[in-house]
Amino acid sequence: MDQDLAELPMKDDIAANDDTAPETVPVPRALVPHLSETAILLDIDGTLLDLAPTPREVWVPPGLSKTLNRLLQRTNGALALVSGRSLCDIDLIFAPDHYPAVGGHGAEMRIERESDSLAAHAPPMDKELKMRLAAIAKLSPGILLEDKGYSLALHYRLAPHAEKAIYAAVSLIRADLSNAPIEVLPGKCVCEIKHSGFTKATGVHELMTREPFKGRRPLFIGDDVTDETVFAIMPDYNGFAFSVGRRAQGVAGHFDTPDDVRQFLAHLLDDESDAARP
Repeated sequence: MDQDLAELPMKDDIAANDDTAPETVPVPRALVPHLSETAILLDIDGTLLDLAPTPREVWVPPGLSKTLNRLLQRTNGALALVSGRSLCDIDLIFAPDHYPAVGGHGAEMRIERESDSLAAHAPPMDKELKMRLAAIAKLSPGILLEDKGYSLALHYRLAPHAEKAIYAAVSLIRADLSNAPIEVLPGKCVCEIKHSGFTKATGVHELMTREPFKGRRPLFIGDDVTDETVFAIMPDYNGFAFSVGRRAQGVAGHFDTPDDVRQFLAHLLDDESDAARP
């Protein structure tokens, strides 16, 4: 993203009430092809899991792991989590379960649940840059720093008054490093800075070239601005995109809450079981 940070949307500007966004309808399960033909791709925070005051406070509700494991089995392994979190962090949240995943906004990947991660040619963020960005957390109590290796996030859910100061400080650093290949991702009470050479979409592109995802119709569900790159490529695979909590451009439908997403995924299994009965 080469635009000035002054032009980046603040959290209140992100498309929750965007009159230009299409009217969407609740997601019909009949729209989804048979699970043997589908690749299920799921964002985590704000999509599968409810947001929490801090990244470490998110938790996996009862029954979700069972649903994900059954979907993984029914799709013959073609289910993946697509997140800005690192693979290590994803595994910590869902422990003891491991899932195929695109982590770090496309920086790293695991194709099979028990396989080693596959680097997506993403260099770690420069240490000096990290130190300068990390100092922004001193602007106010309540700003939480999260080092993801390939990116750095400044969470201000506990310090919403600091939002403009955070973006102003990032803008100053960005101006000093005008040639640095970095991208700023505004999100829900978070400002994240990462290398510009990869996105969730580049990770999904790579994922869809590999078995068991190759040749399937992807179904992607996401909630935040960082998921819009994946919404945009779903037509390339004749796939479906659904947003959570807001109306987004280019989606086939939307869910109001992560709980609605979890119920939808569980009902996909129920529908297949009903179809299999004589």
